[in-house]
Amino acid sequence: MQTKTLDEILSTLTQNDQGVPLYRRVEERLKSAASLEQFQNGALFPDELTLANRLGVSRGTARAALSRLVQQGLLERKAGVGTRVARPKPRSGISAWRSFSREMAEKGIPVETYSSECRAHPATAVVAQALQLEPRTPVLRLDRVRGWGGVPVLFSSSWLHPRLQLTGAEDYSKPLYDVIESASGIVAEKAREDFTAVAASAVLAKRLGVKPGSPILLRCHAVCEANGRPIEYAEVNYVSSRFTLTLDLRRESLGA
Repeated sequence: MQTKTLDEILSTLTQNDQGVPLYRRVEERLKSAASLEQFQNGALFPDELTLANRLGVSRGTARAALSRLVQQGLLERKAGVGTRVARPKPRSGISAWRSFSREMAEKGIPVETYSSECRAHPATAVVAQALQLEPRTPVLRLDRVRGWGGVPVLFSSSWLHPRLQLTGAEDYSKPLYDVIESASGIVAEKAREDFTAVAASAVLAKRLGVKPGSPILLRCHAVCEANGRPIEYAEVNYVSSRFTLTLDLRRESLGA
């Protein structure tokens, strides 16, 4: 089957398919264009005025179709640059929680740290409950902004139990649980994960380079030793448009 050219795909819409809404027909044309090799290899997508003229529709119709495809994750826009076919978002499996940087490295993505701060903070009620401490107990908190390719992807805050006897001067460019095990001999074995969707606050938006109110995936996890004693409570904020978390589940066999 011969692949259509861009000129053929963007030819003026006819009166055929009267039962199909115009916006849907425009979207389908743009999806077909996006599948062309030139755009899969990073070429800029035609601008909305060019698309409108070539398809014979209004500029507003072309703009709306582009916006829907951006929202669907097929296209991505950068101010002052243009529109391109979006690259697949890196995915992380929950089973790999012990080393995010190693998991990404296996996918060929070197994780970069854009900011890192480690100092004592009074435990909030949530942190105190997770770490089984009295509220306002001083707890070492590690804040990091990380990502790749110069783009922030996540902001994390990790509260580390005082019995780990960490000072804050450790090398936190290394995987966190390696640092904990090396400094204290304590091994992270279990984790409980909770997820929710939140809107980026002004402070978080500035850290992650997004607009205030942007959708953020908040992942809270409590990490323990094999005996259940808590080690860490963390809140990790992911830019949902730049990253995907996955769950791999399997059916357990049932006893007789």
